Amino acid sequence: MNADDSSTASAAGNCDALLLDNQLCFALYSTSLMMTKVYKPLLQELGLTYPQYLAMMVLWERDGITVGDISVRLLTDPGSLTPLLKRLEADGLINRTRSKEDERVVQLYLTQQGKALQDKALTIPACILAASGISVQQLRDMQQDLIHLRGNLHDSL
Repeated sequence: MNADDSSTASAAGNCDALLLDNQLCFALYSTSLMMTKVYKPLLQELGLTYPQYLAMMVLWERDGITVGDISVRLLTDPGSLTPLLKRLEADGLINRTRSKEDERVVQLYLTQQGKALQDKALTIPACILAASGISVQQLRDMQQDLIHLRGNLHDSL
């Protein structure tokens, strides 16, 4: 192997690091896209988008939380939640109320319709499990690995 062959081999080795299929970020991104596509028809039956579904799940866990609380839980900016929350309110699923102690704070409460929607959503996890083609334990293990990765990435910022 001459010097030119060595540099060509080295360049080829470096290119493997840039192959799309070798990127964890692409595997996560494309899996997220597929997951959202699987959710879409299930959520259409509920009249929700995926981000709205996430917000509703937080409220089903703890009704009466603030916009700030839900933004922390969803790892998003409170300002980006406002249009989503206004839509949920317009659809009759939640009420947004200013706190009596601090008018800057907006509290979120489920309406009866919003509470009733939880019962309709109960079938969704089983549908996602079936679509995944893997066991509950495999999904839980993967979820824990992703949560750990997310924490490490957050700590690196």
